[in-house]
Amino acid sequence: MSSPADRPQATPAVVLLVEDDAGDELMTREAFEDNKIGNVLYVVRDGLEALDFLYRRGEHANAPRPDLILLDLNLPKYDGRQVLEQIKTDSDLNHIPVVVLTTSAAEEDILRSYKLHANAYVTKPVDLDQFIRAIQQIDDFFVTVVKLPRSR
Repeated sequence: MSSPADRPQATPAVVLLVEDDAGDELMTREAFEDNKIGNVLYVVRDGLEALDFLYRRGEHANAPRPDLILLDLNLPKYDGRQVLEQIKTDSDLNHIPVVVLTTSAAEEDILRSYKLHANAYVTKPVDLDQFIRAIQQIDDFFVTVVKLPRSR
């Protein structure tokens, strides 16, 4: 696997983390910092705020369009499944890759997420080092390896 120094210098990707757990948010931020990920991380804490960010409503009127969404399933207001369905049925948003990043390993959650067109499903590791590695691998794959459409 390439090191951060080997990465081509490109425009930083905008990553939206939809996460209500402050500890998981902190671990995600640490993963970005530890891996020297130059991407811009925005965080929203519930499903309604995620939709406000994506539709540029209210305090998120000037929000950038994310290049990648990391989505927890168990969220207040609108759960992650509802947010995922909204994203993937909207022609202005459905091109954005969504990685479900959740504690649930339930088969029904995995199956439903893929039926709603999640691009990947990752169960959050409990161990800090494994969690950081998982975030780094998601970033490496979705931002460095694969070619994504640029945000509009």
